[in-house]
Amino acid sequence: MSLYQELKTAKSEEDVKDFYIKALGLKSYTKGLIDIQTKEIWFEAKDTGKHSSYAMFTQLLHYVQQSLNKGETVPPFLAVIDTEKAAIMKSSDVIPFLEKKTVKWGKSASQYTQEALEAISAYIGTYFVSFKLATHEEEFISTVKVAIKSGDIIRTSITPDNLKQVFDKWVTMIGKELVGVRNEDYALLFFADIMNDGIVSTHKDLPARLIFVDNKPAFMLAGQIYELGNKEGYRQFWAIYDRPPKAEYRNYLLERRDSLIPIDERSFKGAFYTPLHVVDKAYDKLSETLGKNWQKDYIIWDMCCGVGNLEVKHSNHRNIFMSTLDQADIDVMKATKTCVAATRFQYDYLNDDITDDGKIDYSLTNKLPQALRDAIASGKKILVLINPPYAEATSSDNVVSGGKAAASKIGVAKTKTAAYLMNNYGKASNELFTQFVARIAKEIPMATLAMFSTLKYVNAPTLGVFRQVWSAQYLGGFVVHSKAFDGLKGEFPIGFLLWKTDQNRDKKWVINEISTEVLDKNATPIGDKTYFNSQNYLLLTDWISRPRANKFKVIPLKNAITPATATKDLRGTNWSEGAIAYMWCNSNDLQQAARTALFSSGFNGGHGIFITLDNLWQAAIVFSVRRLIKPTWLNDRDQFLQPSEALSGEFKADCLIWMLFNSYNLTASANDLEWNNQKWSIVNHFIPFTEQEVGSSERFESDFMVQYLRDKKLSNEAKKVLEEGRKLWQAYFVHTDNHTVRNELKLNRADVGWYQIRNALKARNTSGDYVPVSFVNLEAAYKQLGDKLRPMVYELGFLKA
Repeated sequence: MSLYQELKTAKSEEDVKDFYIKALGLKSYTKGLIDIQTKEIWFEAKDTGKHSSYAMFTQLLHYVQQSLNKGETVPPFLAVIDTEKAAIMKSSDVIPFLEKKTVKWGKSASQYTQEALEAISAYIGTYFVSFKLATHEEEFISTVKVAIKSGDIIRTSITPDNLKQVFDKWVTMIGKELVGVRNEDYALLFFADIMNDGIVSTHKDLPARLIFVDNKPAFMLAGQIYELGNKEGYRQFWAIYDRPPKAEYRNYLLERRDSLIPIDERSFKGAFYTPLHVVDKAYDKLSETLGKNWQKDYIIWDMCCGVGNLEVKHSNHRNIFMSTLDQADIDVMKATKTCVAATRFQYDYLNDDITDDGKIDYSLTNKLPQALRDAIASGKKILVLINPPYAEATSSDNVVSGGKAAASKIGVAKTKTAAYLMNNYGKASNELFTQFVARIAKEIPMATLAMFSTLKYVNAPTLGVFRQVWSAQYLGGFVVHSKAFDGLKGEFPIGFLLWKTDQNRDKKWVINEISTEVLDKNATPIGDKTYFNSQNYLLLTDWISRPRANKFKVIPLKNAITPATATKDLRGTNWSEGAIAYMWCNSNDLQQAARTALFSSGFNGGHGIFITLDNLWQAAIVFSVRRLIKPTWLNDRDQFLQPSEALSGEFKADCLIWMLFNSYNLTASANDLEWNNQKWSIVNHFIPFTEQEVGSSERFESDFMVQYLRDKKLSNEAKKVLEEGRKLWQAYFVHTDNHTVRNELKLNRADVGWYQIRNALKARNTSGDYVPVSFVNLEAAYKQLGDKLRPMVYELGFLKA
């Protein structure tokens, strides 16, 4: 628990003192009139945050004055602490003032006079360093420890390791005091502030500048002056941090502007820094594939270059054209002298120079350098080297969440490239990176493309039309863990793939499969991986029969026994003829496999299948196949396929039993569920035991699963799971749970489901009121069945290795 969290539990001033003593690691200390005394530092403590640091220092300085009057030793440092904030100052900064003996003190330290408070406040304001513990706890602790050890208050350096944290605190303490500043401009103003020692900037030509208006700090950006509302945050911030950063960090920090841009804008603009250790691997792959002289032989164009780190390793900058959406990126490159000999220019590649009839006309903006136009026109060897944006108009996060997340993606499909150049590319117009590829295909039809991107354009079913239109021959590449790229959400492979393109071929090149080297997040080789074009295979999502919904109304659920609360795009309100359950089964790749579950009524999110007597065997297989293989960063876009081998009766039965005892079998029974101003009941058809077998004193409404299993021949592994599961069902019926558990799990019927059984037993185990029920034997049997089935997912062709 952090110091700040502990202070929230403090019930007295003594608690506050003890928490600080522990956090600061104070050894030789005493408590008394001066709340905490060591030979290096004295503390004044309060058990609330309502006292100002000035008031607390006034009390502490009363004791310092008394010690000075008596000729006693005063420690080098003074600090004030409470539950919300802390501050420290050097004694030597205030002793000369106290020695004048001009302060009119009160009768005691706690009974200070208003005159004393005003006099002390007027003097110490520029000398103490204050910390808000909610945001600067670590800095405070570090400052005190270093002060005790070194004898000085050392301000915190700004480094690559703390850049994001420092920026966030700068925005809170300084940025928010600048009226009218856009969120995306905070990073530019932040760099103007930190790359300045208070007088001189470390870099010329930064997009923003720190200036002074009436001797007060202000900022200038794009001709606009932004002044601070309240100046106290500015003083406090620069009392904590040291500026400018060390010389060896400065250019790198500026290059990391991407990490400070709001995440939605980063996704749209592609502002994700390509780590230099990954760039090294990319250059190795380029040399291996294109030959060792590729830097001399090819004209390079990176049309989403950001601040240029993908090109800094290049040895022939005069062969490079670098364009980017943001002029600020160009300004940063100029300030840091990045790729000075390259041709750098602002260019909106997805919108500039595109006509309404789908042509490219450079005269519309006249931004494109003549030398680049000539290279394109003359058919010179051009290598497009890019790490484009990954934003998608219909990604699962913005479709589900709606609101701000969805709104931020609206622009993806509204670029001119999407509107006028991609009429025959299908859903690829929803992806920014494929928009870049589409314009490149139009503009430079025989370009060599070396691109960092997701693998969707190789294997996603939704981009099948794109693969039919785009003509490219795979040359080589690698995939690297997305965690190598700071700021990307999720864990998935980023491919660096090289392609020889030719859009003029009579017989287009077709992507069937590609083999790649695999790198971990440190860019260390760990193996290889083959990706397949899903169009060449039958997908599992099309294998199972899908009964149609009828007009019979049911209650939509968001969990096993929890009615839906959604109102927007609500589904699951209709049933199907002969249905016994509903299986949520969203999308066809491993990334979405976790979105697989069974319900005894409709699911409020839809994207599923009604289960009936006829398709239950298929449903059990689909459920098990999707749940048996754990998604990893490397396989998460692998597609589930229809089986390529015959399926035995044993395999089908094994999958059924594995499904019944999976934690995502959320089938249940309950009465009086309330939704839409009505009360509803749900019936559980998935109990594999009779009432007599488990000791129920009441009848189960459905014996469907018992009858279904009657003629099935079960493997020993499946029998063992059933045997151990039966014991837990029996244990459930031995006792009646208390009303709290009954209400929570809706235990108002006998025919409860596996979800209710296991959670009721766990609640009993937790309560300590019952003899504990062990799940160990079932878990062992279930694991054995899963271990048997798991390799069969690949052997039977449901996934390709």
